[in-house]
Amino acid sequence: MKTRAEAYALLTEFTQSQSLLKHALAVETCMRWYAEKAGLSKEELEKWGMTGLLHDFDYERYPNPTPPDGHPYKGNQILAERGYPDDMRKAIMGHALYTNTPRDTNMAKTLFAVDELSGLVTASVLVRPDKNIHNLEAKSVLKKMKDKAFARGCNRDDIRLGAQELGVELETHIANVITALQGQADSLGLAGAVAA
Repeated sequence: MKTRAEAYALLTEFTQSQSLLKHALAVETCMRWYAEKAGLSKEELEKWGMTGLLHDFDYERYPNPTPPDGHPYKGNQILAERGYPDDMRKAIMGHALYTNTPRDTNMAKTLFAVDELSGLVTASVLVRPDKNIHNLEAKSVLKKMKDKAFARGCNRDDIRLGAQELGVELETHIANVITALQGQADSLGLAGAVAA
């Protein structure tokens, strides 16, 4: 089993963008939160966390979604070469709808469900005057979701589908992601203007 330190080293080897690094950390945080909530073993919790951490590690170098040299195809190949397990790689492939990879594990469904939503929640925090996730409510994020001009890069259909696949009400899922990110607010730059 790979370690979190090895996964982080791989992420930073391929990713320089601070916003992409923070996104990886946010998705890792949400994956760990859901794994803990499900009562998974420490080993599974680590695997879920690393899956979130590495889901976009190849995106900066290979942004084109065309196989075999685009995201996440190239990343999947690199992860295979470096000995990452099949279930992690399949979950990472499944977070991109265009790969047509079935999300048939809870890990894969959760990765898909938290990916776009963590970005929307982060954007919702950063436009607040206090920039503090501790004051953010799920209702506010739902309202922002309806504004198509806000955080245009966050795919609303994927967010809805993700919650549906998890079997969780959308507002509950948003609240879960907020709670997860609150636990790492300082390191993610979401603890407010003063802390930042």
